[in-house]
Amino acid sequence: MLMARTFMDLLWDYGVFVVFIIFSTLVPLWGRFFGKKEKTKADYVFGLGTISMGAMMLSIARGTLGVRSFLGYPSELFYRGSAMWETLYGMVTAYPIVCFVFIPVYFNLGVTSVYQYLDLRFNSRLVRCLASGTYVIRSLLNLGVTVYTPTVALNTVIGIPYWASLLGISAISIIFNLLGGLKAAIMADVIQGVTMILISIAIIIQSMINVGGFDKIFTVPAENGRLNFFNFTGDFTIRVDTTSAWLGQLFMSLSIFGCQQNFVQRYLSMSTFKEVRRTLMSNIPVVITLFSLAWIVGMGVYAVYAQCDPMAGGYINKMDEILPFFVEDKFSYLPGVLGLFMASLFNGALSLNVSNLNSLATVTWEDFLSPLPRFKGISDKQQLTIIKFIGSVYGVMVMGVGFAVGLLSGVIESSMLMTSATSGPLLGVFLLAMLVPVANWKGAASGMIVSHIVTLWITFGSLTVDKETVLLPTSVEGCTNETFSAGIVKPSKSWLLANTPLEVESNFSYLDGPLEEHIARTPQFPETLYSISYMYYSLIGTFLTVIIGTLVSYLTRHRDDAYDHKLLHPAVYRLSRMLPGKARRYVNNPDIRPKNCPSAFKKIPLDNPAFEPSLESIHEKKSPLEPAVFIVNMSVPVEVPSSVPSAEPTAADSNRLVPEEVSELKEVRT
Repeated sequence: MLMARTFMDLLWDYGVFVVFIIFSTLVPLWGRFFGKKEKTKADYVFGLGTISMGAMMLSIARGTLGVRSFLGYPSELFYRGSAMWETLYGMVTAYPIVCFVFIPVYFNLGVTSVYQYLDLRFNSRLVRCLASGTYVIRSLLNLGVTVYTPTVALNTVIGIPYWASLLGISAISIIFNLLGGLKAAIMADVIQGVTMILISIAIIIQSMINVGGFDKIFTVPAENGRLNFFNFTGDFTIRVDTTSAWLGQLFMSLSIFGCQQNFVQRYLSMSTFKEVRRTLMSNIPVVITLFSLAWIVGMGVYAVYAQCDPMAGGYINKMDEILPFFVEDKFSYLPGVLGLFMASLFNGALSLNVSNLNSLATVTWEDFLSPLPRFKGISDKQQLTIIKFIGSVYGVMVMGVGFAVGLLSGVIESSMLMTSATSGPLLGVFLLAMLVPVANWKGAASGMIVSHIVTLWITFGSLTVDKETVLLPTSVEGCTNETFSAGIVKPSKSWLLANTPLEVESNFSYLDGPLEEHIARTPQFPETLYSISYMYYSLIGTFLTVIIGTLVSYLTRHRDDAYDHKLLHPAVYRLSRMLPGKARRYVNNPDIRPKNCPSAFKKIPLDNPAFEPSLESIHEKKSPLEPAVFIVNMSVPVEVPSSVPSAEPTAADSNRLVPEEVSELKEVRT
């Protein structure tokens, strides 16, 4: 899109753009200079006690929907219809599952990195590094696309060079990372979320004025086949139908909401589990509203251009340019609106980049660097400095990926496919850890590796299958000289625009993928496998990880695989105790520090000979899996008096324990 407007005509837009960027940058960092500063690593990572529930809700919703809700969904409805709207079912279903399955396990472990949980559960650096490495790689790819996407729109609409926008986003992100923390990132999300809502409402009102009534925003798309719901085809090769939208989005959302650091970091920053539960469940109507708002925007834009498609008429090059074109066309009478719209795109990429840099730096420090001998025993302040430095390095790396995306056509879809392919193994290993008591590190590592190999094989294999992009029909019959505002001309075909993709970034790869068309001939294996819609990739990866992980764990089970029962979901632990046979052997893990543990209680080292675990915490069962099993329950904090008498087993206790059991008990204690 190229506007025949002078610099003076766009002066208001440039001014609003600059002012909004300055405002959205300085306000989140205001507290850094005039309020309470982050003095510890916990303050920086979690923003302890300083984040309201409302701000957290909007931040989580923004992270859920991302930039694609602003640009991608309106263009999706305009050119492909409402099928993708039904992914909302999967998002809504995922929230209560995350709330009642994942959060009860994480909340009282005292972990900083969500992947630290895997190390506690499996006692394996390999499993932990596999999971965190997967997160780091896919986040870098996605963030590169995130920061690149608005730069092209800025270049095509108001003429800012894409490299300048990329440098600007990266520089501001690094400043945020150095001066702010999670609190600043969430405040940036709030500003972006409110701005996005206001602009969306303005677009809907303008559409209503142009078409002559609010009802036509719905009736015109419906009459032209844009609103088609509850389409159960049973065909796994269809790009998206109701079944794949719900199942595919459910497993994708569970992986993102429940296993991704930037989301779990927000949950753990809250004070109580009750607050987390209230925030997540209250967020469901917020996500439904914001999600639907983007689609209603698309319906309004379609109603306005139903008889004159700007892309078919040659006024835009890419389908994702339809919304910026609408703003420039229909808001030309309001100076500055285009600048505010483009600043919102810029700030959207900025806020996502900031929050993810915080999470990436935290994961890298906790999972890869802190265990190294070089960093043993360093102070909390030194840890905070290192985390900020790592975040700055990632900011530069994301900028490099962004430049690469601009030079290599096709990288966007490849990186999105990579996201879909890695979601399944990541979700599967967490489900193994929480819900499968027999799971050990051998099974978890085997399941993840095999699942990664299979899903990546399918992913890259799908690129070899010819898939024709099919868009819904549009019309240019209603185009006249008065259809668009004065000053809008057809774009020139420069090399940059001709060779630059403009798909919208999202955490969900299917948004930008081609629509698959049925092939008349019967495909043969492995083409049938490659033709499966990548809506199902996360589901396939999850089941492969869980099934293979469970089988390998059962075949390689060993009594040394014992772990703390608090690392299982409480319901699964209680159910396992009700089953016949001897109970699994559990041990107390001193690295688990319950959240908000009262200061009046002191941590008791396991090698303290003055402490003997209560014999009431030893439960005998029968199990065909373990030769000798005990459950030692030390999850309740114990107040330590000034002097503790010796607590060696009494004669009465010895009568209840055979010599082998007494020996085992001492072994567990030490």
